[in-house]
Amino acid sequence: MSKRVLITGAAGFIGHHLVKSILEQTDWTIACLDRLDTSGMLSRLDDVLREDQTWPARVDVTWHDLKAPLNDMVRKSVGKCDYILHLAAGSHVDRSIEDPLSFVMDNVVGTCNLLDFAREHLGESLEKFLYFSTDEVFGPAPEGVAYKEWDRYNSGNPYSASKAGAEELCLAYANTYRMPIMITHTMNVFGIRQHPEKYIPMVIRKVLEGEKVTIHANKDCTQAGKRFYINTADVADAVLFILGHGGKGDKYNLVGERELDNLELAQMIASIMDKPLIYEMVDFHSSRPGHDLRYALDGSKMARMGWEPKKKVDERLAEVVAWTLAHPYWM
Repeated sequence: MSKRVLITGAAGFIGHHLVKSILEQTDWTIACLDRLDTSGMLSRLDDVLREDQTWPARVDVTWHDLKAPLNDMVRKSVGKCDYILHLAAGSHVDRSIEDPLSFVMDNVVGTCNLLDFAREHLGESLEKFLYFSTDEVFGPAPEGVAYKEWDRYNSGNPYSASKAGAEELCLAYANTYRMPIMITHTMNVFGIRQHPEKYIPMVIRKVLEGEKVTIHANKDCTQAGKRFYINTADVADAVLFILGHGGKGDKYNLVGERELDNLELAQMIASIMDKPLIYEMVDFHSSRPGHDLRYALDGSKMARMGWEPKKKVDERLAEVVAWTLAHPYWM
């Protein structure tokens, strides 16, 4: 029997890629929940649904802001779900520093409202509830350190603190109400249709236009910030893998194929585009308070379970650059 999955933040960057992967790889129906603010765009879902004429009939889109409980009409639109994938969140670090309470409302209160909906209206019919957390809950990672799933938190900004708070709330519901909750920590995600303010589309645009790229670095401007970048296609693949193989009440790190510093990444983009890179190294603490120079997660747990990214980051990056240049309105 076909499953039904609720995806919150379905019109967001990662959410719409999950919608596509589920439509491609399963026969499930999808309830999309989104409030369509700065990060949620119906045009993303429209692009996906145009790829196959049979897909629109399998997707329902409902507007809702999770700061409010799900009312009767929203619950009817969502229907009975086997899985919940909770991606909806405020995720802009700079805005969280300016307005911390709004992130508590979006990420903690919003998550609590969704948990209550699942507990009160889905009950035992709910098979899995997957909460998307972030590598940032662990704070900065010194060289040589990669955090495991159950390591301690050390949030460096209100955004990451709100994600950590929601994560703990999910565990509390799993422990108190025996809900089938799982958690992912995902590193920096990139792919097509990403918001143009994000690093990779921003670098593509600046290289194309011959502008200077700012590279956030250490105080001496000798070492650029480092991340394990992971493509949206691999994130979506990992989510489907976890739904099939993950255990209730457990956590999973989704980590890219290899670590890159942001200068190396910008140079790769410029090389793919066959254009020069004009850049400046800037002390990240003075230019972006609340941001950390290096994040790192240990992906060995997922590897032991049998999952790893399908392609190398170089291949994924080349695909994203080519697509973005062919669709310049996304820059």
